[in-house]
Amino acid sequence: MRKLPVDKVKEGMVLARTLYSNDGNILLNAGIILKNSYIAKFRDLGIWEVYIDDEISRDIVLKDVISEETRFEARINIKNAMDSLRYGYSLEVKPIRNSVCKMIDELMDEKDAMVNMQDLKSNDMYTFSHSVNVCVLSLITGISMKYDEEKLRELGMGAMLHDIGKTRIPHEILNKPESLTKEEFELVKKHTSYGYELLKRSDVLSTYASYIALTHHERYDGEGYPLGLRGEEIHEFARIVSVADVFDAITSDRVYKKRINVNEAVEYLIGMGDHQFDYNIVRSFIEHITIYPPGTCVLLNSGEKAIVVDVNKKYPNRPIVRILADGEGQIPTVPVEIDLTKNNALLISEIIDDI
Repeated sequence: MRKLPVDKVKEGMVLARTLYSNDGNILLNAGIILKNSYIAKFRDLGIWEVYIDDEISRDIVLKDVISEETRFEARINIKNAMDSLRYGYSLEVKPIRNSVCKMIDELMDEKDAMVNMQDLKSNDMYTFSHSVNVCVLSLITGISMKYDEEKLRELGMGAMLHDIGKTRIPHEILNKPESLTKEEFELVKKHTSYGYELLKRSDVLSTYASYIALTHHERYDGEGYPLGLRGEEIHEFARIVSVADVFDAITSDRVYKKRINVNEAVEYLIGMGDHQFDYNIVRSFIEHITIYPPGTCVLLNSGEKAIVVDVNKKYPNRPIVRILADGEGQIPTVPVEIDLTKNNALLISEIIDDI
């Protein structure tokens, strides 16, 4: 199995993972042979990537850190909560808390799990998928920092609800394909204050959730908003959510900006440590990030093209790869797998969309 951009998907390829609509209905089942009409529909729905099975990836297993059922349920729960607020109803907290508790249970069962970002985000579901991803990433960071379950629940609730204030921002501004005007950007920035106001009204949420909503765009160097807090003035929960929020945003395709690869995102986080982010939190965060997830196609410094088949947890930038073509483009008659930790001369030069 491997993830492939829709513009690289060809008729006759096999869908490896079931696709769901925003309301939970099955669009296409795993195992179906794709037609051009299906591929065109992906584009209409704003689906940028799908998972496929083919000759080079059929034996590659992509394991998410939480179950597909838990992820899907959490996405629907945050969608329902945000939709309710948009239509003037009160926030229903219980389903979100249930989802956060399920995530914690699954993550605690496998504390050494490495994060492969497996969630496929369509345009319409981006905000909800983003909220779930930020929650998962924040919880994994909290586990790495030895948080107990009570602290994880507080962190998880705030992470899931960090963008709740966007229910007060018009859709056409949030999804605008061009650059925002100064006035529009100032309005978007208000989602932090809106979120704080919405969450502090709840008599079942702790103050941590509203504080995370208010301060997740503060920067460690004091250049963030809305309060201009600096360093330790920003609560640790908000510092964690800030890292998770930016990481998921820059590794996601949006209508106005193409994503960057995970390895580039990790380099960005490290480079911004103690500027935009708390560097100690960045270090805890990246301990569990798979830089080159299985199924990723890469170009080696030898000119060979390869696919990642497994990761080395202690050396995440040196996975196990299967050679697909040599520097001349010739396909090996017998598959060759190389553990890059055992061959110091070979390095990954870049990620490639397809081979």
